[in-house]
Amino acid sequence: MIRSISQLDVTGKAVFLRVDFNVPLSDGHITETHRIDSTLPTIDALLERGARVLIASHLGRPGGSASPRWSLGPVARYLERCLDRPVPLAPDCVGPAVRQSLDDARGSRVLLLENLRFHAGEEANDPTFAAALAGLADVYVNDAFGAAHRAHASTAGMAAHFREKGAGLLFQREVDYLSRVLEAPERPVAAILGGAKVSDKIGILKNLIPRVDLILIGGAMAYTFLAARGVPVGRSLLEKDFLDVAREILDEAGATGVPLILPVDHVVAGEPAVEEPTVTGDESIPGECMGLDIGPKTVALFAERLRDAAVTLWNGPLGLFEREPYRHGTAAVAEVLAASAATTVIAGGDTVAAVGLAGTADAMTHLSTGGGAALEFLEGKTLPGIQALEAAVPA
Repeated sequence: MIRSISQLDVTGKAVFLRVDFNVPLSDGHITETHRIDSTLPTIDALLERGARVLIASHLGRPGGSASPRWSLGPVARYLERCLDRPVPLAPDCVGPAVRQSLDDARGSRVLLLENLRFHAGEEANDPTFAAALAGLADVYVNDAFGAAHRAHASTAGMAAHFREKGAGLLFQREVDYLSRVLEAPERPVAAILGGAKVSDKIGILKNLIPRVDLILIGGAMAYTFLAARGVPVGRSLLEKDFLDVAREILDEAGATGVPLILPVDHVVAGEPAVEEPTVTGDESIPGECMGLDIGPKTVALFAERLRDAAVTLWNGPLGLFEREPYRHGTAAVAEVLAASAATTVIAGGDTVAAVGLAGTADAMTHLSTGGGAALEFLEGKTLPGIQALEAAVPA
């Protein structure tokens, strides 16, 4: 069982807080702060309980060596404004200089370690590197659910060195809300799946079919399902190698009595650059066209089917939402969920971005920061970051 930070003895202790501050940067400035903002409650809670907090994260792919491009300096500056206290940046994440930085930061009780991936031992889950990280603190807290599917030194290896270890508030929130989909304390449960490829969602679909009451499919992956049913899809994106898999999934859903709803009309054009697309009259797509969004009949159908849902999971946009002519279906479904009384769980970076673009992000119950970790969790896989928090420390 994973312990929460309220169950940990942190007063007067040095707490190693693993976070996921892998944020986008442009010219040294953070362009999207959602991942940082989501972890601030955990930092505040630890400080309120008298802990000294060593914050650790990766950023980008520096390849195991130090690079100014991937320094966490911009994150330190942003944290200072958010926490209203100094947040010094250590020159490294291990070694004597870091210990000295920790001593120097006793006044602010916050220290940001430099990028973990400046050391190859992080991604290699090197035991020596993991032990060096663990030697900096008395307590281990993981709030980086977005990295929980990686068996790295800071997410898995170092946890074995601590008796006092647990999940941060964001990590616990992620597990709680994603578990609501799989364990279904409230019914009915609906899943909306979109995105480009069926191949990316096979595991999720197979794991969800016996656990949910309704599946709605949109986005480009819908065209493979339609083609598997013999529906013409024109020049739409199609994974021919997965037609048999799509048929198996359709058959499995039918056999278990779970409605799997596909689009009944589409917004189409000869190519994505077309600014004035047309709408098909039914589910078939003319040979010279490609589907680029769900149509108005599909939006109405989805809205009707979602009306009674108690919990709704959404992963994957329902059209080419990056282009204005093809974002209306995604935006319309986002508005349906925003007005819904259901618990709404939005998983996946593109889907979070889409609801943000639709102006409905604040109305959703939970916006997952998990990315690949959320998808693997929904597939039913064991995540190393969770397993490390559950594992007992050898006597």
